[in-house]
Amino acid sequence: MEIEKKPDIFDRIMSLGFLKRFEPFYKEHKEMLLYLFFGGCTTLVAIIFFAIPIAMLDLGEAKILGLTIDLDAQVSNIISWIVAVIFAYVTNRIWVFDSRVTGASAIMKECAAFCAGRLFTLLVENILLNICTKGIGINAMIAKIIVSVVTIILNYIISKLFVFRKKTA
Repeated sequence: MEIEKKPDIFDRIMSLGFLKRFEPFYKEHKEMLLYLFFGGCTTLVAIIFFAIPIAMLDLGEAKILGLTIDLDAQVSNIISWIVAVIFAYVTNRIWVFDSRVTGASAIMKECAAFCAGRLFTLLVENILLNICTKGIGINAMIAKIIVSVVTIILNYIISKLFVFRKKTA
């Protein structure tokens, strides 16, 4: 037996005025549209929390395994990642994937899976960021924006397939 879900804030907004004309499209593609919206918001949060420390830090470079690493970009990226993951988990759980998981243990398991997926994409993001800044010579802020596109796509796939997958009855 399926419990009828009450309209959320986005459902109510889409039923107003001229937006009502887009309501069928919205209902059909709600998850993807909300993911793009909150993915964009998460990217904005990440960029803001990347820009602040990178403007303040002066750590220089380090050689790790023969690679030159831009420490300012890497430390700033980790700070932005922590803030963005917290924001993304909350918004994805509540609005995008409408998680029905309850109980502290189940929520912790879901959150751990979410963070594990995001750790994987952080690794990918740091590698790509270093390639862009040190390998190609792209400005760190421009590189962060470019790399964020790859990250958004990977995060959606991981969240959809592994973290917030709907359980079959």
